[in-house]
Amino acid sequence: MADEMLTIYVMGKAYEVPRDLTIMKAMEYAGYRFLRGCGCRGAFCGACGTVYRTKDDYRLKVGLACQEVVQDEMYLSEIPFFPGNKSNYNVERLKPNAESVLKNYPEVFRCLACNTCTKACPQDIEVMEYIQAALRGDIEKAADLSFDCLMCGLCAARCPAEIVQYNVALLCRRLYSRHVAPKAKHLAKRFKEVKRRKFDKELADLKGMKKRDLAKLYDARDIEQAD
Repeated sequence: MADEMLTIYVMGKAYEVPRDLTIMKAMEYAGYRFLRGCGCRGAFCGACGTVYRTKDDYRLKVGLACQEVVQDEMYLSEIPFFPGNKSNYNVERLKPNAESVLKNYPEVFRCLACNTCTKACPQDIEVMEYIQAALRGDIEKAADLSFDCLMCGLCAARCPAEIVQYNVALLCRRLYSRHVAPKAKHLAKRFKEVKRRKFDKELADLKGMKKRDLAKLYDARDIEQAD
């Protein structure tokens, strides 16, 4: 059993935990209860940002507690919320260009192209590449490259230029969806149908169904096949 255990340090206190657990599960094994800094547990929400160091390594590392596996002699601390600066803007009044990005996030001018942000990303997103695309005014590319961003803030935590990359990415995706992407005709059609209350009876029927009947209906639904 001893060979299956290792030592981690949470806020400086030592705990013996089973190896091969994620940081989150190891902390819960040690008795911690997550009230904040814990969401999907599947590396989709970005809520469990963690700072840690490992034995005999001077580097400060970051990761998501729900996907990073503990190591012996790991020193760690949770970041339940990353307080990055966020610009206030009306996307309707902005144009999809570099000027809009630089007006709201002028710090992107300080980008050193060091790629530290990319190395810190738990999703393996090309963070530096989308920041460079935003600088060039290539809003579509910036939106595309940052599509899988979890908004965890770990890129900004490591950036020597103090850029809040994930908020820059959010602005680019909003600019793209509002001003660049073609309008979805089927969505406009469905919106009109909802306003006409076309689905009111169907929704009322669903709300009145028993759980087992809803489960049967869900299992029998048409599933769109991936290409």
